[in-house]
Amino acid sequence: MKHILVVGGTRNVGYALTQELVKYDHHITLLNRGKDGLPLPPGVHRLHADRTDPQQLKRALMAKNFDVVVDFALYKGQEAETMVNLLTGHVGRYIFMSTGQVYLVREGAKRPFSEEDYEGRVMPAPKELTYAFEEWEYGYHKRMAEDVFIAAHVERGFPYNSLRLPMVNSERDPFKRLYNYYLRMKDGGPILIPETPNFPLRHVYGMDVVKALMLLIENDAAIGRAYNISQDETVSVDEFLGLLGKIMGIIPDIRRYSRSELEAAGFLPDCSPFTERWMSELTNERSKAELGMTYTPLEEYLQRLVTYYEHTEIKPPPTFKRRHAEVEFVERNPY
Repeated sequence: MKHILVVGGTRNVGYALTQELVKYDHHITLLNRGKDGLPLPPGVHRLHADRTDPQQLKRALMAKNFDVVVDFALYKGQEAETMVNLLTGHVGRYIFMSTGQVYLVREGAKRPFSEEDYEGRVMPAPKELTYAFEEWEYGYHKRMAEDVFIAAHVERGFPYNSLRLPMVNSERDPFKRLYNYYLRMKDGGPILIPETPNFPLRHVYGMDVVKALMLLIENDAAIGRAYNISQDETVSVDEFLGLLGKIMGIIPDIRRYSRSELEAAGFLPDCSPFTERWMSELTNERSKAELGMTYTPLEEYLQRLVTYYEHTEIKPPPTFKRRHAEVEFVERNPY
């Protein structure tokens, strides 16, 4: 039995991990602000703290030891320093949920990104109060946090791992990004796609992230390593939507317009969240070689997600509210 602390753990992949962990003989504790109101599985303990407040964290974690900590809710270097200071000598393995965007904010990195592409100078920040700045800021701060853990491992033997994730497609995605495409395809109307950039997609299924976490939790090796977690297939957005349409029995009505036109109309990124520059494309060879990871085929997990959508009552996301305007835009601007 291992003592496992999950920081966050009530949304998306964290929720799925907790559900998986209770199947095994582990002592599980969740630490979060306690605002979600979700009932915990039997035997799961809860700690309340705002992780941005070091004193709250100190009171919550004082004198506690964990075999594994999985942190879904750490976003900045300062927060990483707090965890290193509190947990050094009190944790056997600390797993930081990072992002493929640590590569996207690096100058000169080429797709697809491997773990060896991490080192390098960070690009300057885009203009503030823009979508690009928000995405850059997210990747930049995740990178600063990784740098803290890397230094702590080298200097103090802090037992960290980083999992770098691309877009995660899952049943509980709080942003409902894949569901956005599903709704647009289901209503039979046009799907607006910007002409550029035309980067290939290489996402990951949420339950495969859970699988990678379980492998690390049960593995006594691989301390101090970062791993990209990403599906095997690399596809274009047309191929991706074509596969989704095949599963739904619908031929997608893809309409391409210049990015400037779609931005001026206020449609991006809502109308097509998977065609942004900030979608990372990651290799996965290290995770397969060192962790023994295998990945769910894209078509198989898309089928699971479509089945979930068809049998679950899901409130349309705010990003679907202007759907009527998208349809009217195409009517005014036919090919």
